[in-house]
Amino acid sequence: MKTRHKPIAVSMGEPAGIGPELALLAWTKRKSLGLPPFYVRGDRSLFIERARTIGLKPQISSCAAEDAPDAFNKGLPIVQTGNTLSDCPGIEQEETASTVVASIERCVEDVRDGLATGVVTNPINKAALYRTGFSFPGHTEFLGELASRHWPGERARPVMMIAGPDLMVVPVTIHIPIKDVPLALTEDLIVETAEIIASDLRNRFGYSQPRLAVCGLNPHAGEGGTMGTEDLDIIAPAIARLKEIGIEASGPHPADTLFHPPARQNYDCALGMYHDQVLVPAKTIGFDDSVNVTLGLPFVRTSPDHGTAYSLAGSGTARVDSFAAALRMAHVLANPDMF
Repeated sequence: MKTRHKPIAVSMGEPAGIGPELALLAWTKRKSLGLPPFYVRGDRSLFIERARTIGLKPQISSCAAEDAPDAFNKGLPIVQTGNTLSDCPGIEQEETASTVVASIERCVEDVRDGLATGVVTNPINKAALYRTGFSFPGHTEFLGELASRHWPGERARPVMMIAGPDLMVVPVTIHIPIKDVPLALTEDLIVETAEIIASDLRNRFGYSQPRLAVCGLNPHAGEGGTMGTEDLDIIAPAIARLKEIGIEASGPHPADTLFHPPARQNYDCALGMYHDQVLVPAKTIGFDDSVNVTLGLPFVRTSPDHGTAYSLAGSGTARVDSFAAALRMAHVLANPDMF
């Protein structure tokens, strides 16, 4: 079997959210959306119930992961994983947590075993998982642990990127409080993050010489040290080091003037010092078609760039754009010869 014909493994995500219906809706529109073959790891009975709830005929193929390519044109392939669940759109159920986690784990194992080319993860409710012992801040960190477990000979350093048609961004620090950012921010962290971005932009996205724009931490990038010295003491030296090793990096830039259309012509990816500094513009510019991509892993992982959307679950009105974009991007990144 050629690599490009292997399917994408999709995790179920939070069962009470829109993840199950995104997979169902995407499969029904697979041809018009130009989607590659994919299958979902989760509970088949829940998907049948959700399909009926949103008014779709339950065209679902129950199969093993290795049979998913042949099953895809007959119905949405579901590889039974975890427990049998009741479908309760919008209502958290603690007993679903083990199936949510198992779905992610088995998708990654499928890539390791050569059954899938990449992983698309549906949104999870981290707070619900925390109550059952899940100890990771989010998908990104959990995937890093799985990479270390299943590819022990390769270094895994997960980096979260939000990639849209008009803007790609990476936060150097991710899921930590704003008050902790200055202490967490180091010259080495910025350099290491930028090296991973540059490597994946070259090897997976097809950029010959990626251009990175680095945000300052403080307003106006510190205004020459009058509004904080981190930009002078940490960020500027990191940029100098990146230039020395051949990475085209500029800054530190004031973040408030970095994201309008003319400014975006001068770089390929923007590095922010904290989560909202770059995710706010990324989601404002491309909310429906941006994709969460995890860089620095030995496998391809993407995700729709939104949450569980409990209020929409079971209505059939959830927009499938970002999920479809995540599938298409995973397929392209897993097959770099397509560039």
